[in-house]
Amino acid sequence: MKSLVFDTGPIISMTMNNLLWLLEPLKTNFNGEFYITEAVKRELVDKPLQTKKFKFEALQVLKYISKDTLKIASSNDIEKKAYHLLHLANNSFRAKGHYIKVVHYGEIEALAAALILGSSALVTDERTIRHLVEKPDQEFERLRKKLHTQIEINNDNFNQFKKEVAGLKVIRSVELVTIAYEIGLLDLYTTEKEKKILPDLKKTLLESVLWGVKLQGCAVSTEEIDDIIKLETKKS
Repeated sequence: MKSLVFDTGPIISMTMNNLLWLLEPLKTNFNGEFYITEAVKRELVDKPLQTKKFKFEALQVLKYISKDTLKIASSNDIEKKAYHLLHLANNSFRAKGHYIKVVHYGEIEALAAALILGSSALVTDERTIRHLVEKPDQEFERLRKKLHTQIEINNDNFNQFKKEVAGLKVIRSVELVTIAYEIGLLDLYTTEKEKKILPDLKKTLLESVLWGVKLQGCAVSTEEIDDIIKLETKKS
């Protein structure tokens, strides 16, 4: 069965924007499984439940885990793959004689799970992971500009990483909410009475959810948001 694997960011973004309820109808529309890994569950549920902050948000996520809307992907193969990819990624770029830590275990575990499960896509809002999977050479350029220093590449590790993740699709929460908009899941916010109050309601709705996920950490540019709004409003 086809599947999507979610990193921490998109779930947090949807929770903080009161959009977590979209998971169930999106999953039905997708006709596959939605997974998170053990590391992602720890970040979303276990750690927040030990604190005062974000405890309620953790309970909201737990609800969808308990209902199997979000299933836990856990295996020795995933863990082994995750540590292997973590080593490759964090030993690919070197500045001033030291390797640069570009990713954390939780992000890489989600990536590893997507590869092991043969998932349709990895759902992540992290720019670094997306670049490493889709446009790895751009990550090298980004680091060089960010650090304002010469970056050396360990070509063996870098090329091996690229080879192992090649072909995996990456989507962001901005794509998820756009799909939700396209298939009418957000129409409950656009009743006729509301349209009388705000004539440009559908455009405002789309703009609000796109900016909502951006402001919660989704790596999407203002230009991308503008392009999505133009494209979607032409369809309506």
